[in-house]
Amino acid sequence: MHNKKMSWFLKLMLIGGLAFLYLPLLILVIYSFNESRLVTVWGGLSTKWYGELLKDRVILEAAWLSLKIALFSATAAVVLGTLAGYALARIRRFKGSTLFAGMVSAPMVMPDVITGLSIVLMIMQLQLFISGSFLGGVITLERGLFTIWLGHTTLCMAYVTVVIRSRLTELDQSLEEAAKDLGARPLKIFMLITLPLVAPAIASGFLLAVTLSLDDLVITSFLSGPGSSTLPIVIFSKIKLGLDPKMNVLATLFIGIIGALVITLNYFIMRSATKREREMAEAYRQANQPDQTAS
Repeated sequence: MHNKKMSWFLKLMLIGGLAFLYLPLLILVIYSFNESRLVTVWGGLSTKWYGELLKDRVILEAAWLSLKIALFSATAAVVLGTLAGYALARIRRFKGSTLFAGMVSAPMVMPDVITGLSIVLMIMQLQLFISGSFLGGVITLERGLFTIWLGHTTLCMAYVTVVIRSRLTELDQSLEEAAKDLGARPLKIFMLITLPLVAPAIASGFLLAVTLSLDDLVITSFLSGPGSSTLPIVIFSKIKLGLDPKMNVLATLFIGIIGALVITLNYFIMRSATKREREMAEAYRQANQPDQTAS
């Protein structure tokens, strides 16, 4: 028999890995309740910096703008990434498939500086085209919320496509083929069978896209305009003047929000998966019941 107990070496590696990942976050949360203005010196337990953060309109407006952009970008990236991943996974060979796959994955390996610069140049060309056409007095394309959303969607879509494509590649297609044999149309199969099966991957891609959007600084620096400074830009500008205790508070709040979102989505995903397994087991039992009765 194999010893199923974890060795001391594996336990040590597990503890070390968890400490490396979560100990800095724990220290940050603890120091968010620090009384002292110096973020590296403990001055007693206090929540005054939480109140100070609520009075800082610049940070609050930047945080709200970042959340809006992150949600809009993640939603668009999930829609486009799901379609692209489905095309790459189900239509394995088509004219230009290699080029299409490379173009979809390019933002993942391309430096953010190149991505931001290319989108800025595209926007400038569009501005020249619009100003020289009959739409010049109707449409104005300035750097701001829309351009940041465009850049973040481009970046996040690549990651979502990889996640969705991987899930679809390893997915058992027997249910889809059975639905085709029963006369179901492709759109109905996609909506009722494929999407529920890849729902965990869609949720993971959405969370990944939100994180990437909230974290992005380089692309946003190229695409932001007056009045559209996101939270990373504000934090980076404040860090230049020294560490601010309110940054610990802000990071703690974001950790709590993202953690609650991850836990909630995982709960619904696990409950949906359990329900689907029970329904499949019940259907299998009912399908085999007449055979057992006849035997």
